[in-house]
Amino acid sequence: MCGISGIAAFNEKGKDFLGRIDAAVKSMHLRGPDQNGIMHHGNVALGHNRLSIIDVSEAASQPFSDSTGRYTIVFNGEFFNFQEHREQLLQSGIKLRSTSDTEVLLYLYIREGAACLQKINGFFAFAIYDRNDGSLFIARDRMGVKPLLIYSDSDKIIFASEMKALIATGIPRKMDMASVQAYLHLNYIPAPQSIFEGVRKLRPGSYLIVKDGTVAEKEFYSIPFYDERESRPCDSYETAQKKIVELLDASVQRRLISDVPLGAFLSGGVDSSVIVALASRHTKNLNTFSIGFRDEPFFDETRYAEMVAKMYNTNHTAFSLTTDDMFGVLHGVLDYIDEPFADSSAIAVNILSMHTRKHVTVALSGDGADELYGGYMKHSGEWRVRNAGNAAKLIGALGPLWKTLPKSRNSAFSNRARQLDKFASGLNMDAKSRYWRWAGFLPDDDSPLLLKNLHDTTTLQSRKGKILENIIEGKNMNSVLHTDMHLVLQNDMLTKVDLMSMANSLEVRTPFLDFEHVNYVAGLPSSYKIQGTQRKKILQDAFRELLPQEIYNRPKHGFEVPLLKWFRGGLSSMIEQDLLNDDFIQDQKIFDITETKKIKSRLHSQNPGDAHAQIWGLLVFQYWWKKYMS
Repeated sequence: MCGISGIAAFNEKGKDFLGRIDAAVKSMHLRGPDQNGIMHHGNVALGHNRLSIIDVSEAASQPFSDSTGRYTIVFNGEFFNFQEHREQLLQSGIKLRSTSDTEVLLYLYIREGAACLQKINGFFAFAIYDRNDGSLFIARDRMGVKPLLIYSDSDKIIFASEMKALIATGIPRKMDMASVQAYLHLNYIPAPQSIFEGVRKLRPGSYLIVKDGTVAEKEFYSIPFYDERESRPCDSYETAQKKIVELLDASVQRRLISDVPLGAFLSGGVDSSVIVALASRHTKNLNTFSIGFRDEPFFDETRYAEMVAKMYNTNHTAFSLTTDDMFGVLHGVLDYIDEPFADSSAIAVNILSMHTRKHVTVALSGDGADELYGGYMKHSGEWRVRNAGNAAKLIGALGPLWKTLPKSRNSAFSNRARQLDKFASGLNMDAKSRYWRWAGFLPDDDSPLLLKNLHDTTTLQSRKGKILENIIEGKNMNSVLHTDMHLVLQNDMLTKVDLMSMANSLEVRTPFLDFEHVNYVAGLPSSYKIQGTQRKKILQDAFRELLPQEIYNRPKHGFEVPLLKWFRGGLSSMIEQDLLNDDFIQDQKIFDITETKKIKSRLHSQNPGDAHAQIWGLLVFQYWWKKYMS
């Protein structure tokens, strides 16, 4: 795990930016505190921040060049199957000077070019410079686990693992208002766009070739989509269960390779418990870590984690947090975010990463299972709508009742009322509109109304159409899961984990996102994954005998943070006197003061609904704006 950056100049004007690679590297020191490196040659500058995982010696430091000096690589990520390719390279007569996966990747590229990407099992963003022809090859992993942002104009191209590195080089900072509109609905900005015009995120499974002032982008992988309207052979349910266990076991085993201490997150849910059960087959006394909320028993799930830890005799550590602990990291989280991103569970992930890093440098996680197998409440809601059962019709008919009940995430009853109201609101929508409504926090595309000047929504609608293009009507849930893999997983979940783990110099590995496992599960019928209220059906059944029964059939909370209580208490001054102060809103001239007042008013009503998430989204944006734009 590292940070990479680079600048390639197309002309003399672009060359003026090459010296700014130093500032880019310095801005990402938390991604790689072990060693920094910079290379200048001709029209190209490369930078690297190193977090040492495989071969921690100086021999593996980056930027790394081959024996001839022609090729140089900067690499962020892990190449899990590098050992088999290393042996092949040695047998072919190539002399390697390190035991790192970086060197193997470089020589694999030298031999095979872009075709090397098909042989890599891992997660990565890397760039390789060829001194002979002055070209750059830049690639990002299949699932988008590792980020890569690109700025380009007629003079240069600049890339980096984080936006703050691009900002450090002096790129133009003009807000993309369609991205702001999307953010206000989703609380994150979908790729390939970013908060700035001119900055884009390289799509997962893609690579760039930069040569002679031109930039060409190509795709080398896309997540398979199983359209159940097409008849195709498929493994039986029982065979598929066995195959899933085999694939996940192999994935976990690959991700246990490390030259530094390793552990696993353990929330007590099925996903992380599966990873711990499999890792314990290959590692005795695995280090496991969980967090609980001492002041918020509704959100505390540590007892389930402890059941799994006891079952597999792990070396378990539970971090019991108070509200004060969460406040302690709040400003650190806000300060690290360099593009508006308002998934509030990032606060919990940050503090889990911070405490975990005191014990290990690498942690396995269960990320990706919910999107791949159908683990969210919205998935069972979508299944009910598509199968038009009497229960769904009744919930829809009682829509006026749900609107009168107290709705929030602060208790089981009010959270259920919130879910029922949201379900009823989407019941009569078409599939694409319903997906967009349930993916966000604002009804009926209200995000433009929050802006002081009503902006054109044409660009947003075009981008939204692209996001939703694979959603189809009928009983096929695979189109929903496929869209979630691209939208929710890549832009919310993976972004959150990368940001918060890297803020604490911790590498997080995601076994569920091994491409061999993803390819197989994506090709299974949706009926294997979700039926009615049973979510992640085949995953749960495949591991039922390996996990405590108590972790099944219990409410799914996730990493919720008690925002509503905070906003009504300790954070009220941040809302009323600082970031959402009426005078500040008026002077800033971005948001409509009447609409912001409405949201603040709902926060203190009996029916706050998702007002806490909307307020958090506004606070994150305002903090970011004051730091980078004011």
